Amino acid sequence: MPDDALIHDRDAGLERLLEIMRRLRDPETGCPWDIEQDFSSIAPYTIEEAYEVADAIERESWSELEGELGDLLLQTVYHAQMGEEENLFSFQSVVRNISDKMVARHPHVFGDESREKSAEQQTRDWETLKAAERKDKKQAGALDGVAPNLPALLRAVKLQKRAARVGFDWPETEQVLDKLLEETRELVEARETLDADHVEEEFGDLLFVIANLARHFKIDPEAALRRTNAKFTRRFQAIEERLAQSGKRPQDSDLAEMDRLWDDVKAEEKLKKSGKAGT
Repeated sequence: MPDDALIHDRDAGLERLLEIMRRLRDPETGCPWDIEQDFSSIAPYTIEEAYEVADAIERESWSELEGELGDLLLQTVYHAQMGEEENLFSFQSVVRNISDKMVARHPHVFGDESREKSAEQQTRDWETLKAAERKDKKQAGALDGVAPNLPALLRAVKLQKRAARVGFDWPETEQVLDKLLEETRELVEARETLDADHVEEEFGDLLFVIANLARHFKIDPEAALRRTNAKFTRRFQAIEERLAQSGKRPQDSDLAEMDRLWDDVKAEEKLKKSGKAGT
């Protein structure tokens, strides 16, 4: 019997959300679209919601973050409901699994180990525990367990971190910069002499070195690129606004004019930033 009281109880918390998802997936009375979904069809939404959480944080839009976190939580509930329907796992087993993992990985909080450790030492201990877990899963290779469906830049960094743990890494950032120049030259040569497939391969090599450079600089390349994407969007929209003041659209302009407007916007941003820094 459907629990309508729970569905409409705004203070019921997680149990209410779980019941809502059960009702949406009910094969007889649920939502036709929700009933048709499976793990594969929902996975892209899960990734999208995670990025929207990151976007709200980067913009410091805390009111939006609340909603985005709810959307991301719904994805976990959705996958857990499908897992329960197929007798694979349940929401409770998901919670139990992550709780056990967090307790096991924090013996300095939940066990007998001392908390008197640096953040760097705690990170090393964390990686040691993760390595032991991978061994239990029979993941013997240094690169085993790095999810292939991660965003490419993020996966590149994770692969490089794993290789670095076994000594396969440049000790100095300058060596990475040298490799960056080498790969840039190879890309230019490929463009002039090779086919499109080889050009793409050389471009991938260049991106991989850039990801490695980000790791050496302790920069998240995904976050850095999102930041630049936001900056480009902001500046281009400013160009559109200035053109509109003259009754023009970008397609009515030319590169020289838009480039000049870009430089104006960039200069104004720097001036505004330097003014804030001086206050």
